[in-house]
Amino acid sequence: MNALVIFGLLAILMLTGMPISISLGLTVLTFLFTMTEVPLESVALKLFTGIEKFEIMAIPFFILAGNFLTHGGVAKRMINFATSMVGHWYGGLGLAGVLACALFAAVSGSSPATVVAIGSILLPAMVKAGFPNKFGAGVISTSGALGILIPPSIVMVMYSVATNTSVGALFMAGVIPGLLLAATLGGVTWYRAKKFNYPRQPKASWGERFRTFRESIWGLFLIVVVMGGIYTGIFTPTEAAAMSAVYAFIVAVFIYKDMGLKDVPRVLLNSANMSAMLLYIITNAVLFSFIMTNENIPQALADWMLGNGLGVITFLLAVNIILLLAGNFMEPSSIVLIFAPILFPVAMKLGIDPVHFGIIMVVNMEVGMCHPPVGLNLYVASGITKMGITELTVAVWPWLLSMLVFLVAVTYLPAMSLWLPRTLGML
Repeated sequence: MNALVIFGLLAILMLTGMPISISLGLTVLTFLFTMTEVPLESVALKLFTGIEKFEIMAIPFFILAGNFLTHGGVAKRMINFATSMVGHWYGGLGLAGVLACALFAAVSGSSPATVVAIGSILLPAMVKAGFPNKFGAGVISTSGALGILIPPSIVMVMYSVATNTSVGALFMAGVIPGLLLAATLGGVTWYRAKKFNYPRQPKASWGERFRTFRESIWGLFLIVVVMGGIYTGIFTPTEAAAMSAVYAFIVAVFIYKDMGLKDVPRVLLNSANMSAMLLYIITNAVLFSFIMTNENIPQALADWMLGNGLGVITFLLAVNIILLLAGNFMEPSSIVLIFAPILFPVAMKLGIDPVHFGIIMVVNMEVGMCHPPVGLNLYVASGITKMGITELTVAVWPWLLSMLVFLVAVTYLPAMSLWLPRTLGML
């Protein structure tokens, strides 16, 4: 009964158009003051212990690093390198977009940042080269979602905070699914380009490829700094985030010189605004999780499922449906912070690996970012392409369909996620 009250109140507040974070906070406060006798001292203690986690510090640092790279010219150099490598294939510029998104995702950790950085440069070039606007929009909207699967990923850090799962293991678990999804999206791009005979670029010489690689090497080296540092144990994921912010600052201001020192305060302010918004959501989500646990809602759900003989396959199918539906109305950070504390205990009782479950949630978030009505990538792409959401939805469907097939594969083939972290001794 209490579960229905909590979720009913949350749904009503969200339907009024109130921000998720405030809806969560008001739901918790209303429930605390009217339907429970939990002492406020324990709530305050839980609030501080919930956000007093070293991993949370990674979020503002990764945001800062992504902003330095987005405002700098790293994206343009990555696009030039990607075009020189695959531009001569069918749908060359589209394939270059998928490759550039994968590379930029590996240094920014954010999907909207990837769509803005790559899309704002590549989409006009694709239209100029003779590609339909819809094709370019479909490629960039879906490939931009790689930003939360290919590590480092802010959403993975949030899952780690919500479930106490290792961030390093999650990052390594995202590598193979991220590369496979990039290959899947690239395959759809190539097939459609060949089918409709879209233009191809002249084949670049090896000298041209080496030149573009040399120009983009400073941006690409950030992948080595973050992933190499975590894998070798030189620093933790949080320390890697701090290193990436310092490195991105040096590259953007002193090496590429795309930004002046006078631009730095603006980037810092933008990053602080985004970080404050996410930390406010986390704070309210911690309280929401506390209420859920205090009312034994996750445990009751787990007992009910096990009592009715519902196994792993049924549970994971239900999880995917719930998360895809949530993706219709909420953005990834909120979904992870609200649903992870509820679904995670059930997954643990069923013997599902916490890292594998995290990757399933992240892939669901990716799909959610690419379908209406609240697909964040669609809104970002709409701003770049000047296309309506309905038109964009039609444009992305071939890639979105392939992402749904990929979601099924990653859900029921845990080895895709777990092989690399197990091989590296992280599990």
